[in-house]
Amino acid sequence: MAGNSRRQGAIRKPGTKKGQVVGSGGQRRKSLEGKGPTPKADQRPGHPKQRKAAAAAKAEKARNKKAEGPEIIAGRNPVVEALRADVPGTALYVALNIDADDRVTEAVRMAADKGISILEIPREELDRKTGKAMHQGLGLQVPPFEYAHPDDLLTMAQDSGNAPLLVALDGVTDPRNLGAVIRSAAAFGAHGVLLPERRSAGMTAVAWRTSAGTAAKLPVAVATNLTRQLKAWAAEGLMIVGLDADGSVDIDELDLAADPLVVVLGSEGRGLSRLVRENCDATVSIPMAAGVESLNASVAASVLLAEVARRRRIAGRI
Repeated sequence: MAGNSRRQGAIRKPGTKKGQVVGSGGQRRKSLEGKGPTPKADQRPGHPKQRKAAAAAKAEKARNKKAEGPEIIAGRNPVVEALRADVPGTALYVALNIDADDRVTEAVRMAADKGISILEIPREELDRKTGKAMHQGLGLQVPPFEYAHPDDLLTMAQDSGNAPLLVALDGVTDPRNLGAVIRSAAAFGAHGVLLPERRSAGMTAVAWRTSAGTAAKLPVAVATNLTRQLKAWAAEGLMIVGLDADGSVDIDELDLAADPLVVVLGSEGRGLSRLVRENCDATVSIPMAAGVESLNASVAASVLLAEVARRRRIAGRI
């Protein structure tokens, strides 16, 4: 009957109490326990910065994985220059029905003399192998680029008999700019180029092609930490000069014939990073007409290196 607490099922057996079913459920104290410091934004699952960091890491991994495989130097001049410089090619691809000229003839002859396999393939297949680059019917497959050690750059420069001149790149991510800088560095007497391990273009086929094969003649090194390497070179007596649109001195006000010298070039967008700029003995700018935007990395490098070479010739240091 109603209200009879003795009826069957009205009394809970000992040890079967479930506790509160509304509210905290008796877990309030546990729920308020600290969980430690809040992770940084790029470490919180689902956070926009975490997704962005994960995507960047994935892209970096993909680039590194791609760099481990063979590269194809595309274009008649780059292929001939690479073969002349004894770049260790593994295969020479020649498009079927190619309009041969002296460069094609020389490339085929040198490849045969070096024991490099010569393969005739359809132009469509060569397009695919070179990523639709401007190959002009010729492509040279080469193993992954062998970088020099940063310490070797200074040693080779000191052994050259001329005033050491090194070029360091701070965050140049366009391989075409990298190739153009290497070409200018070789043309104006630099002894080597230094790249940072992170946030930098590497020696891909695009960089090879833009350098017109000069990357085979000029050593390129990779530094784990660019700032630390610049400090080490400064301790060896090198003058560190950064090229920046907001440089502290004009190019005409600095003795660029001083030896030895390291020229540091910033990225295409943000220029020199803060730490690199702080470790430069001076930052220089290139005077330009009013209303003209700043030059890109490779053009600016050419202007500065050409000026260094001119002043060193006048001073009799090269």
